[in-house]
Amino acid sequence: MGVAELQTVYEKEKRRVFFLIDSKSFYASVECVQRGLNPLKAELVVLSEQRNTNGGLVLAASPMAKKHLGISNVTRKRELPETPSLTMVNPRMNLYIEKNMALNEIFLEFVDQDQILPYSIDESILDVTSFWHLFGRSPEEVAFKIQKEARERMGLYLTVGIGDSPVLAKLALDIEAKHAKDLKGTWHYEDVAERLWPITNLTEVWSIGKRTAKKLNGWGINSMADLASFDPYRLREKMGLMGEQLYALAWGIDRSELNEKLTVKNKSYSNSQVLPRDYRRQEEIEVVLSELADQVAARIRHHKKQARLVTLSIGYSYAAIEEEGTHGFHETVRIAPTNHSQILMRTVLGIFRKNWPGATIRNIYVAYGDLVDDNQEQLDLFSPVTAEAPNQVEQLLDQLRDRFGSTAIMRAISYEKGGTALERGNLVGGHNGGNSYE
Repeated sequence: MGVAELQTVYEKEKRRVFFLIDSKSFYASVECVQRGLNPLKAELVVLSEQRNTNGGLVLAASPMAKKHLGISNVTRKRELPETPSLTMVNPRMNLYIEKNMALNEIFLEFVDQDQILPYSIDESILDVTSFWHLFGRSPEEVAFKIQKEARERMGLYLTVGIGDSPVLAKLALDIEAKHAKDLKGTWHYEDVAERLWPITNLTEVWSIGKRTAKKLNGWGINSMADLASFDPYRLREKMGLMGEQLYALAWGIDRSELNEKLTVKNKSYSNSQVLPRDYRRQEEIEVVLSELADQVAARIRHHKKQARLVTLSIGYSYAAIEEEGTHGFHETVRIAPTNHSQILMRTVLGIFRKNWPGATIRNIYVAYGDLVDDNQEQLDLFSPVTAEAPNQVEQLLDQLRDRFGSTAIMRAISYEKGGTALERGNLVGGHNGGNSYE
């Protein structure tokens, strides 16, 4: 298909300018900078605490540690080569969060707050459509200025994918920018046929894992061009919503707007955890879910709030990502205002049981939002009014924890296999939160 034909296909698609910005080997780069090392030249790995991970798992590796020593994010500590050139450090989550916030402050010098969507702790999507011309002669020049600011002020190297849609920016980042000398790549709709369609190893494309690729291969889809020319109605019939998303991906189409995402105007409270190992058994996963749900419930009670939105995000293990073709799932549900732990725990578990396909998981995130003051009670005409006594018990437990620490009094589930609340103590995101050198 020629450029002219492609232009006809895309003439009704909205063209914007998106940056997908990735901080290269973020955790490892931050640790390098803290030690006066060059993130692109040093050999350094960030290891999870040992606990139950057979000696620790590599959370992040510097580019040279990957290139020279063959280290990846699934390498165990026991598998690391014994060489004096390799620096091994424990994670400092508070430091990474602080640096992520500082990085986003740089982005805010180029776009408004509602045109930034943090994709993860090391990736952000920026819609610079209305702003780039204020800072340079081209989007590429503006991307260079952002890279320069991050490098000079924070010592971090940024990779930038630029595209007409968010998914094109992501493809430009993964397929081109990460391998370019200037760490930038630009994809327009007209580039799809030349740059995306020739790809035959489908797992090279974002969101397509081994299991999904195997299914597609079984239907005669052996390249992204095959996917783009496949009947979208058959894809929908075979794969549901994922089929529609894959078809749109093959054409580089993504009509989402950053400022149209589900947002809550007032404050929300959340907690997340990177698990110490891959969790496979449902009962163990649900223990951790219940712990997190209870912890966040205690926080909103402490601030005298009730939640009307409950969010659960589950991140799969590396092996599960390859098999499932997705990083996990995310869902938000609306409920009657409450801050009762039991109600919120049941809600979180309900979301999990509805969406979990049985994949091994490694990350959990629980959040309560759309908060209202805790001066009202939602009554149910069909249920007896019994909420007051349980809430008094929960408030008493909160007071004991506030006075003697979060582990002073624990629910029985935390002593079951899989529980992590006792070990977590002062951890952040499941890891050491301190800012001191390890």
